Amino acid sequence: MPKRPWVLFAVMLWLLAGCSRNDTPGPPPSSPQAMPAEDVAGFLKRHWQRPPVPQGAAPTAFTPLEASLAPSACGNCHTQQYADWRTTLHSQAMSPGLIGQLRNMGPKASDEHETCLQCHAPLAEQALHLADSLAARPRPPPARADGISHEDGLACAGCHVRRHERFGPPRRDGSPPTPAPPLPHGGWQVRNTFSDSRFCASCHQFEADGPSLNGKPLENTFAEWQASRHAREGRQCQTCHMPDRRHLWRGIHDPDMVRSGIDIQTSAATIRNDKISLEIAIANTNVGHAFPSYVTPHVIVEIAQQDRQGQFIPATVAQHLIARDISLDLSTERADTRLMPDEVRRYVYRRARHPGAVAIATRIMVEPDAFYVNFYRATLKDPTFHKGRTALQEALKRAEASPYELYRQQQTLPFRAPKSAK
Repeated sequence: MPKRPWVLFAVMLWLLAGCSRNDTPGPPPSSPQAMPAEDVAGFLKRHWQRPPVPQGAAPTAFTPLEASLAPSACGNCHTQQYADWRTTLHSQAMSPGLIGQLRNMGPKASDEHETCLQCHAPLAEQALHLADSLAARPRPPPARADGISHEDGLACAGCHVRRHERFGPPRRDGSPPTPAPPLPHGGWQVRNTFSDSRFCASCHQFEADGPSLNGKPLENTFAEWQASRHAREGRQCQTCHMPDRRHLWRGIHDPDMVRSGIDIQTSAATIRNDKISLEIAIANTNVGHAFPSYVTPHVIVEIAQQDRQGQFIPATVAQHLIARDISLDLSTERADTRLMPDEVRRYVYRRARHPGAVAIATRIMVEPDAFYVNFYRATLKDPTFHKGRTALQEALKRAEASPYELYRQQQTLPFRAPKSAK
């Protein structure tokens, strides 16, 4: 019997969370100096341990602002980082699609919640707030004293605070904090790992024995980067996704970011024996992993003849998919046509000229949430999915609005005189 759509959605969220990790707690690091490279694995194991360890009581010397876990509290001093974060998908990690599924699970399904929260809202305090929120519906739960909410998603503290200690990279000049003068919240523990791609792998790479299709983990971004020249040249995830230390994390949803990673060349169209020929070449020149990475986005390349109104003539359209295309039940990989780093793909168009054609166009459309669109639609058709329906309807609306045109080029075809009557 096939699984219900909302059950499949739960599986998908589990996959998104990268829950193949099985970390065990260790003693908290205490040295303010940069860690040696050989201790990176140990730090990451402690930092991302599951289930997460609560912060506990803040030091008595802390002011309420220093003790707060709220992103807005961090923004009092880290204004640029906070302003950047508010524009990102990290800040929206607890999206309506995820909230809808969590509501359907109910407030007591803490183990199921954790498989999602460990990347989408990783603090123990956020898990408690979520449970309170689900139990209190439709009334909002009381605000937490520490200021954090599950709705904050991947908040500042999710990466930078453990047991009320702050962790981060060294200063721009490579120096650690100094004992004097006293710094807010006791300064921070320096970890070079924050500038290392391995820090990102905690949520952007499945383990080798995790969910996979055709021998490839469903989340394989870090491994794709490892196999590329970008890794060999020392270009980390942070190099592109956090330029100049900006907390931006731009990706497939951002047209400018995507354009900066690929090169597109369209040849001049030729006509011979009333047949039109054209080639479009797409090169993954500057993306440090597969383009696109993961199974959610679809990139669609279209070549078509246009009529006098500028519309594509349906009979002339050639369409090509760049994606890792998998079935909704996650059991089958129908195709993997993504471009690996430095790969060039050429699409050749050769078709008879349509009588109504006055131009030929090449267009590239990006559908960042293509998998989710189909998934949400299937889930909403399930009559047993009740509690999270409103949130999922909002998620579907957002996903359907996410496609954008990445590239378009149009070439006018030479005028063709009508054939004279015999």
